[in-house]
Amino acid sequence: MLVAGVDDAGRGSVIGPLVIAGILIDDKDLPKLIQLGVKDSKLLSPSRRETLAVEIKQIAKKHAFVKLSPAEIDKVVEKGRKLHRLNWLEAQAMAKIIELLKPDIAYVDASDVLEERFKQQILEFLPFKVEIVSEHKADRRYPVVSAASIIAKVERDREIAELKAKYGDFGCGYPTDPKTVEFLHYCLETFKEYPEFVRKSWKPAKKVKSENDSRQKRLV
Repeated sequence: MLVAGVDDAGRGSVIGPLVIAGILIDDKDLPKLIQLGVKDSKLLSPSRRETLAVEIKQIAKKHAFVKLSPAEIDKVVEKGRKLHRLNWLEAQAMAKIIELLKPDIAYVDASDVLEERFKQQILEFLPFKVEIVSEHKADRRYPVVSAASIIAKVERDREIAELKAKYGDFGCGYPTDPKTVEFLHYCLETFKEYPEFVRKSWKPAKKVKSENDSRQKRLV
């Protein structure tokens, strides 16, 4: 039986893409993932993730990923409730991954608070029937999803590294990082607008823009 695991990286970030990745593996090879020591990518160091990503790809029959740009995210988020629209976009991306991998069963880390609703959203986008197990924290429960989370994180880290090499150190890209918030201020003060790799629809980005606009008005 062919088993797929699907997970994302960068969902809450204000900078860079949201990456959804999946791997396809023969169920008899699942113990090999456990032997590698795969776990939720957030619990691993960057160097360990890099090493594991190579080893996972050697064991997997296939892997795939989809990168959702800030522009794509902003487009759907501005249409309606942020989380609802983002969940819809992620379900669509996960369906693309599953369609590419063609597993007998797919384990996904549910983005929606309602696991079953997220599963049904994915199924709506698929042109064929497949068994889907949609659960919260699936990346901690199922090694195949842990492996997918590692692939997704490594791909996103590469994107972030490329952006940093071009634009300087902006931290991790999450709004909890003071460096990231400082960079958002810098962009507006220097260029008067956000670059294309910033999610303009995110509340932290809007907050910084509002603060910047207010400061500019006071200076006039």
